[in-house]
Amino acid sequence: MPTAILAHAESRPGGTSTGKGASLQQINISHESTDSTPVTVREHELVFAEGDAAHQRYDIVDGAVMLFRVLPDGRRQLVELLGPGDMFGLTCASEYDCSAETLVATRLRVSHRLDCSQVPAAICRMCGQLQKKVAELHEHSVVLGRKSAMEKVVSFLLRLASMDTGRRANGHVRLAMTRQEMADYLGLTIETVSRSLSELRRRGLIVFEKADWFHIPDAEAMESLSGDR
Repeated sequence: MPTAILAHAESRPGGTSTGKGASLQQINISHESTDSTPVTVREHELVFAEGDAAHQRYDIVDGAVMLFRVLPDGRRQLVELLGPGDMFGLTCASEYDCSAETLVATRLRVSHRLDCSQVPAAICRMCGQLQKKVAELHEHSVVLGRKSAMEKVVSFLLRLASMDTGRRANGHVRLAMTRQEMADYLGLTIETVSRSLSELRRRGLIVFEKADWFHIPDAEAMESLSGDR
């Protein structure tokens, strides 16, 4: 009986996979235990693509795998480099949040995702939190590595607005970080952060009630500046 599915993809000339949107070929892997028999994947093969249904997790026996995200305009950002002993494919969502591609011929063990009905609730909650943190680190890597200064600031403000912490009933969000702390977090200078905030205020895309409280009148217009659409 097939117990896991490994996704492979056609490669571009020169040995680099097509990445997001690649044509995936489903290959069944049959063995008695998903954790016992390693599967060998050729170099520069797509294990899964961002947006694929997340049914499996993967352990690297030997070899190397890179995880990457692709922005709508085609910019690609590597978010993790993994080697023997590392695990990937962890997500608390129904789809993978990034793509995975082998760098060299790699042996993988393929397992089904954690079934929370089979483990204590405390362990399930802990796993969910770890998966959430991994997804947030991947997103932050994209923000730091591929987005412009304005896209970084907009993405940061949108993330704050999506969080429950510090939100008022009228929709205003607390900006608890100083401009310097924002700059440190986003890899920018304080002058660049200040200029970006001033430009967003000038356009009417953010409105500050006080120095540390703001709201976003037009979320769709802000999202169009985030680099994610």
